[in-house]
Amino acid sequence: MNSRSFALFALFMVQLLYGLNYTIAKTVMNENYIKPFGFVLLRVAGATLLFWLMSLFLPKQKIDRKDFIKFFVAAVFGVVVNMLFFFKGLEFTSPIHASSIMIIVPIVILVLSAIFLNEKITPLKITGVVLGLIGALILTLYGKSARAGDNVPLGNLLIFLNAISYSIYVILIKKLTAKYHPFTFIKWLFLFGLIMLIPFGYNDLQDVKWQTFTPYTTFSVLFVIIGATFGTYLFNPLALNKLKASTVGIFIYLQPVIAGLFALAMGVDFIDSLKITAMVVIFLGVYLVSKKNKKAN
Repeated sequence: MNSRSFALFALFMVQLLYGLNYTIAKTVMNENYIKPFGFVLLRVAGATLLFWLMSLFLPKQKIDRKDFIKFFVAAVFGVVVNMLFFFKGLEFTSPIHASSIMIIVPIVILVLSAIFLNEKITPLKITGVVLGLIGALILTLYGKSARAGDNVPLGNLLIFLNAISYSIYVILIKKLTAKYHPFTFIKWLFLFGLIMLIPFGYNDLQDVKWQTFTPYTTFSVLFVIIGATFGTYLFNPLALNKLKASTVGIFIYLQPVIAGLFALAMGVDFIDSLKITAMVVIFLGVYLVSKKNKKAN
């Protein structure tokens, strides 16, 4: 397998792991094995341990003292706010809603880049932003879940705020990822995130009744830690080093497809005309935002 083929495989694995994570993580939380904040703390603690163990076998890289505050701020948006809002939102909404809303990340990044990085935004891209937001609003205001106890508007709002937080994180780390090796960056990012998450998730983690775990629950928790956290952050840099940003962006479309098919197969979600309409509008919006301006080529 050549390097490009492996990069494409790594990128597909990222979307597969994230796509499965919506249903697997939601099932664990909705069956009251672990509350959302406790799950986030467990997830980040496990992944942090794995990243630091891996760093023992990689070349050491010194961090400039002035950059530690940048790592800290990046951890606030990329780990703490991002993951807390995502898991709490996932507790209340459905996998199809959550995965559909998450693909507006390229749209939010475009808006933030125009504001903070002075990147040019064309009328076509503005149209894409508007369409993406309309699709997200349709899901948030009118979408329904297969689970009676869900609060879809609240859950979708939290997922949307999570998408904004993640997008801010992407803007913040632009220079850091160019300066440091991906694994150096990730291990420090997760360590700072873990420290900040302890006050939020400690009590929830104390309440976990580990003896009640079924084999599937144990598998699910390990999947979230090793697959959907450690694995995705491991595969992402490998893909980004070999592929164009446009190629990476296209692959995000796989996430709601995988999440939707798996959720339907597991019987935890359903598809209707409103969800299909909203997803098509979001897809169109992201496509217009991702489309290159011919004049710039």
